[in-house]
Amino acid sequence: MSYRFFTPPKAWAATALTAEVYRQLRDEFLGPVATFQALSPVPEVLAATWALMREALLAGDASRVDRELVAAAVSRANRCGFCVDAHVMLLHALGEPELAEVIARGGTPLEPRHTELVGWAEASRNPGAAAWTSRYGPEVTGTLLACHFVSRMASALLDPDLPPSGPQRSPGVQSVGGRVCVRTAREPKEPGRSLPLLDPGTTALPAWAGDSPVGVAYASLKSAATQGGDLLSEVARQTVTGTVRWEDGQHPARPAEWASELVLDLSGKDRAGTRIALLAAFAPAAITPADVAVWRLSYPDDADLVRIVAYGAITATDHVAGALTPAHA
Repeated sequence: MSYRFFTPPKAWAATALTAEVYRQLRDEFLGPVATFQALSPVPEVLAATWALMREALLAGDASRVDRELVAAAVSRANRCGFCVDAHVMLLHALGEPELAEVIARGGTPLEPRHTELVGWAEASRNPGAAAWTSRYGPEVTGTLLACHFVSRMASALLDPDLPPSGPQRSPGVQSVGGRVCVRTAREPKEPGRSLPLLDPGTTALPAWAGDSPVGVAYASLKSAATQGGDLLSEVARQTVTGTVRWEDGQHPARPAEWASELVLDLSGKDRAGTRIALLAAFAPAAITPADVAVWRLSYPDDADLVRIVAYGAITATDHVAGALTPAHA
């Protein structure tokens, strides 16, 4: 397995909160997969990311197929091949091989309900473009937001050829992988089991989630990931939040040049972190080793790299959340 900028500690060596998260991942998911291990330098972000994925995507009564479709569509909109492949494999595990292959090919499902879900999820990349909102409940909506965050983190921190990408994209391999995951994918999960992992002092719950555990998990992730902004000055944070608002998810044609222009007027120390945060929000795969090397001159720890990437990712994710209306039944 290959990570782009650092290699996290082995899963078996985890302690404290990280070990507790990994225990739940082994019990209820595919184990501490690379996506989560890459977040382990910041245990609070790791725990909140897992909690949101678990409570939104895995637990509760909403159709798991619907949620996997939403997850795959968001990942596709954010150009995270690694995440698309993972959700395609889980669609295979849920007994939907035809649907999985349509998504893998970049196509549109034929069933109207599935077509609507995919279109809604992909449109969320640009929520300001067409007065985007949600008529879905907390689990489906939370899945969408979780994948906006996770797909950005994965694109920033993981090698794009890390399995299940690369040769593992073949339908046969995806189908075999799906069979391996059948029990994990189909086994019911009781809502709320991840919440004891979270900091009880989180901010107000989002109106779109009602009193669902999904809302608690989202509030915790927003709180933990937003703290990465403390590594930047107020002016730099305004650059990130303002850009996310006015660019509304547009994919930069030349991400490196685009980000360079936006940070020109910032101080040297802010320039590197703001550049990484902006790229994390819009084009995370465009973060380069050179970007990280300059950042590490001021902040050498892996944890600070994860924090600044998470700040960019949650700023973009919360831009989507800001378009949501209160919870639906």
